[in-house]
Amino acid sequence: MLKPAELHLSQKWDKTFPQSDRVDHRKVTFLNRYGLTLAADLYTPKGAQGRLPAVAVCGPFGAVKEQCSGLYAQTMAERGFLTIAFDPSFTGESGGSPRYMASPDINTEDFQAAVDYLSLQEDVDEEKIGIIGICGWGGLALNTAAIDTRVKATVASTMYDMSRVNAKGYFDAEDSEATRYEKRKALNAQRLEDCKNGAYARAGGCLPLPVPEDVPFYVRDYSEYYKGRAYHPRSLNSNEGWNVTGCMSFLNQPILQYTNEIRSAVLIIHGDKAHSCYMSRDAYAHMTEGNPNPENKELLLIPGAVHTDLYDNLEVIPFDKMEDFFRRAMA
Repeated sequence: MLKPAELHLSQKWDKTFPQSDRVDHRKVTFLNRYGLTLAADLYTPKGAQGRLPAVAVCGPFGAVKEQCSGLYAQTMAERGFLTIAFDPSFTGESGGSPRYMASPDINTEDFQAAVDYLSLQEDVDEEKIGIIGICGWGGLALNTAAIDTRVKATVASTMYDMSRVNAKGYFDAEDSEATRYEKRKALNAQRLEDCKNGAYARAGGCLPLPVPEDVPFYVRDYSEYYKGRAYHPRSLNSNEGWNVTGCMSFLNQPILQYTNEIRSAVLIIHGDKAHSCYMSRDAYAHMTEGNPNPENKELLLIPGAVHTDLYDNLEVIPFDKMEDFFRRAMA
């Protein structure tokens, strides 16, 4: 029988947000279907009794559980849910080698493995399990909901469609066969260089602070979060980023193809001033087109909010709405 690998997990509170005195916290590990061991922070409401509704949280893409996924998980635990925030395969404290790789298949499986773990806990009601995906993991959460019928409710917050942005560029500005060919050509050349060097070249994380004045706002926005107020030593975006070839498979493997067959409840949340908002609008339109259960799907646009406001701005993240959404969907 497969057993989780022994991981070296930090036992100190090294999050980028304050620890709540209303929640119990501990580290846990679990296996995914590929035998990779994932590390997670488990948050339980203090004094909770009986079997609780549960939520698994992941993201943003290139972040770690000590950043905003942990903030979401701890906050939802304060509201009565048993939650986990986990590091995806090949990143953070989770297992998997080589490091700093991403995969639409394996990362969807990571979410399903989190549902496996929660379903087996004695203090979890296995009929009341939801997921929250942030940024690139918002798209992967929708992809998970499309295949995993155990998921009763899904929140995609400030979501990216990582297949779309890799294959078409930001705002679909690189959506041509010729441009994709050049991307593939460069990535395959890099593969050979990595083989020759015996090591994977890193793509680089967010720009260091202060960022140049002429960069787009969203580039500055990312740096102020990852390099500034939420820097973490294990975060890819805070440091050297993914491997150059780390997201290669997203070019060729589109996600979200069957989201219009999701029967369970879905809430997509985005700031209407975010550079990425078009991805949520389009994902919602596709998800509801011909869907057998369109009545339990919702797109919530937050007026004036930008992309990273939904990372850690407690005045903007609609936790009241999220709690109500999960409780209604799990009733």
